Amino acid sequence: MFSLVMQFRLPGNHMTEDPVYRVGKTCSYTPWTSREILCDRNYMEVSVRTLPDIQTIPKQPTGGPKARSGNFWRGAEAVASGYKMTAVVFSPSKNVMNVDEVQRKGYAIANTPTRLVLRSPHNAEETYLQNVAGVPMRVLSTSTFFEQKWLVTRVDATAVCPTPEAVAFTPEVITWYMPKHIDPLFSSDAFTMLEVYMGIDAKRLDTEEMAARNYSVLVTEAHIIVEIPVGAVGGYFKSHIQDDQYFVTYTIEPMLELLWIEDVSHENTSYKVLFPITTPPMARPLQVRNYTPLDTVPEQAVFVLELGTFNLDVELLNITFPTMVLTVAECNARGFNVQEQRSPDNTLKTFRMEVPFSDPVVFKERRAEQGVTTFTLQLIYGLVIFPEYAPFSHSAVVDAVLLDIVPPSVTGNCDQENFHITVDYRNQEPFFVVLVGKRLLNHEFAQQYLTEGDTDFTITLPFSSPDAVFESVHSSSVRSRLDVALLNPYNNMTIKYFSLACSFLKTLTECFSNGTMTALAVKVESAPGLNPGQLTLSDPACGPTYSDDRFAYFHFTVNSCGTTRKVKYYYPEVMGTVYLWTVCFCRL
Repeated sequence: MFSLVMQFRLPGNHMTEDPVYRVGKTCSYTPWTSREILCDRNYMEVSVRTLPDIQTIPKQPTGGPKARSGNFWRGAEAVASGYKMTAVVFSPSKNVMNVDEVQRKGYAIANTPTRLVLRSPHNAEETYLQNVAGVPMRVLSTSTFFEQKWLVTRVDATAVCPTPEAVAFTPEVITWYMPKHIDPLFSSDAFTMLEVYMGIDAKRLDTEEMAARNYSVLVTEAHIIVEIPVGAVGGYFKSHIQDDQYFVTYTIEPMLELLWIEDVSHENTSYKVLFPITTPPMARPLQVRNYTPLDTVPEQAVFVLELGTFNLDVELLNITFPTMVLTVAECNARGFNVQEQRSPDNTLKTFRMEVPFSDPVVFKERRAEQGVTTFTLQLIYGLVIFPEYAPFSHSAVVDAVLLDIVPPSVTGNCDQENFHITVDYRNQEPFFVVLVGKRLLNHEFAQQYLTEGDTDFTITLPFSSPDAVFESVHSSSVRSRLDVALLNPYNNMTIKYFSLACSFLKTLTECFSNGTMTALAVKVESAPGLNPGQLTLSDPACGPTYSDDRFAYFHFTVNSCGTTRKVKYYYPEVMGTVYLWTVCFCRL
């Protein structure tokens, strides 16, 4: 068992003392195996059980600070009565060193009453490469000698670790090959594999976690094969720049834990590998995607650009135009709307921006003979990779070609019953929507009232249509007006406005031979609050026979509802006949 206690003080305001947080953890060691081998990121280590006669010799009291320090790496200190570590022999070179030389060479060696521990950098001078089942492995092989007067004892310790060449890559999968029978660690071919575990970042994973991450471990006759998808959970992507080109690598640190026992010696070995793997740089060519809409007028058009795709460790610092360099904040203040956009899984990003065609950084060239104008935007994105602050850039030139738009014209005239409105859009496809009165011109409306030409269309609408308004009413005519607007469909701004007003002959009162008459009341624009259904004749009891929100229609006898009769005598010069004219008047 061992315990670890840590105290944390989190900085706060300076008015009061920062609180202290205490965190403790107690863990237990697993029992020692006969031999334990650890292949860590930066070193290889082997721990072996020493000989019984060294283990069991009673300790003698010793004094001084070394005895009380508990320092594990005490080198050649005698750990049992009369025994002292004297020399280390490296194989296959047979190079002999005393303990001080071993430590000066960068190795660490230590012993306790029961264990010998040796640690070495992976590429230390005395290590060597050996091909094991087709897999290059790094080997450290030693013999350590202990002396007691006339007695010399030897303890062998060997560590074997995989090298980067043990890994194969495809763009989709990382495959790590580990020999099942690591020859330098075995005294015979007969052994039993007791445990095989995989983990990530020194933490074991169960089968459910491995399946969720699409990891796999396959044990064959010769190898233990680990497969990890590139980009899987547990690893991370890193950005790199080579020759101003953008690359990414994927790094993950799988762990492999093995436990076996040799059938002859009955010695068990615990073998643990922490093996950081980084893929070769993978090219990720950057692209500026141009989403600029071209079905608009230049005054309202914008370049819509998106640069990507990047890992999250890349930031956009500035953008260089032919005439200036702007930071991201300055671009946004200018109206370029620079935004960082993340992928749904929050692992990738792009940079999006909008530059109006009308901005001075956009170069414009009119080609009159072709009837077009070219808009060109040159820019250099200034980027940086964190945390190393590695700068790089990406240049782009984007352009858009728009037909020279002659603004559409609207003309109109009237006949006895209708408005005729003609919209001429010249050399352009219609890039607008039409508002007739207060109603948008839709498919159903167009089928009933619209006639199309090659470069124009005509709307024919009755003067009494609900889309028109009545300006005034006279005894035998009404004045009606039709308003038409061409709108930009993206922002509803008015491109063109046209209004046509005409007077149309209309009989508003009519007398019949059966002694009845009719009257038509029309709601005019100047009386928006008028309700035609509430109108009456001189007699309040005489309301409309029919009404809607624009008209009131009355039908009554000539001697009712407050009507008056006026008689006029007419004497023609040729004939002496007297004619009696009756004119019907109705007061509303």
